[in-house]
This record gives sequence, structure tokens and C-alpha cells, in this order.
Amino acid sequence: MLMGLVGLCAEIIGTWNMRKQVDKSHYAFGDYVHKRRWASVWHQLDEVTRLEPERVLEVGPGPGLFKAAAGVIGVHVETLDLDPELRPDYVASVFHLPFDADVFDVVCAFQMLEHLPFERSLEAFQEMARVARKAVVISLPDAATRWPVSIHVPRIGAVKFSIPKPRLKAPRHQFDGQHYWEINKAGYSLERVTNAFLTDATVRLGRTFRVPEYPYHRFFVFEKR
Repeated sequence: MLMGLVGLCAEIIGTWNMRKQVDKSHYAFGDYVHKRRWASVWHQLDEVTRLEPERVLEVGPGPGLFKAAAGVIGVHVETLDLDPELRPDYVASVFHLPFDADVFDVVCAFQMLEHLPFERSLEAFQEMARVARKAVVISLPDAATRWPVSIHVPRIGAVKFSIPKPRLKAPRHQFDGQHYWEINKAGYSLERVTNAFLTDATVRLGRTFRVPEYPYHRFFVFEKR
């Protein structure tokens, strides 16, 4: 009974520590929902629909853009968040997803895991991988500045790429009340972050890329083994 009480206390403390960081008003159209973020939502839909899922779980839905757009094209998405004001389908902690293993074809989290301390984000990822059958799709902020470029090539159309901004060393990250860490900040190289996620032996990296229209967003597609 004592062990059960200790476990309950740990659960309560963990939930308290992960209280919401921002109010619902944070997701206002025009501020949070700008044109570049719309481009990122397109890539969210593109990556998930390629996997031909019947059931998708989105952790941390924010303003609900992904679920709404996915519904229009016939993709069934269920959402989970700690904040009931966002009206998720499930109010729960990502550290203790209330589902059996392999229940969802795809589990995704877009610009969410950086809102957790790094080691805790790995715990959350492992829990997401546990309930995913096909893949886990995530996006994270990548602080290595790149300048997006678009060139029109006759008979081909627009060719999009980005040019890296030169820098001598990676900047240190300062917690801003939301992001605990970002890729390519000091101590969080792309290699280190990728390898940390791959310590979960149930997944392998399918691919990673940066959104051409919004290079701050980097996507990862982890396939279940």
C-alpha cells in the first residue's frame, strides 16, 4: 500500500510540474497562426497521410489546425492535452498515455516536445512510440538559422532551398517560459538529439528535413520496427 501511495504522489507531482505554459489566447490567428506556420501544417498533413493511417493521435494540438484540416481530407485524428480549454479528446499526461500499445497507426506531436525538459521529452517520446503502430511524426524548432530562397526555373517551376547563416558556435539556450531546449543550440546538436530519440529500440529514423518555407521547423519521421 505504501508503494502505491508513493506512486500516486509521484503521478500528482509529475502532473503539477507539467501544468500548461500558455493561455488559449496564445494561439490567436495572425500571431501564432501566421503564413509560415500554415506551410508547416501542410507538411504535417503530407507526412501523416503518406502513412495511410486509419487512426491518428496528436499530442499537444494547440489551436486544432491539424485535426481540422485532416478531417476535411478524411483522416481521423484524436487529440490529447493537459489543458481542457483546448478541448482535446483526451485530457491526460503524455507521460502516461491512457492507451494500450499499438492502438494508433500514427502518433504525432508538432512543436511540442521542446516544451519539456530534454530528458523528460525523451520519456514522452517513448510513451508515444509505445502506442504507435506504424510511426511517430514530430517537428521541433531548429535554431540554426537558414535563409529560405525560391527560384523559378522555366518548365520546372519554383525550386525552393535554404542557405545557412554562417556562425562560429552554437548559441546557448535561455528558457523563455516555453522552450526548454532547441536543436542546434549549445549542447543540443542535431546528431545528439536524433541519437537520443533513437535510444528507443522500437523505432528507426525514416527521414528528417526542414520546412522550406519555415526552416525553423524540423520534421522527423520515426518508423516503428
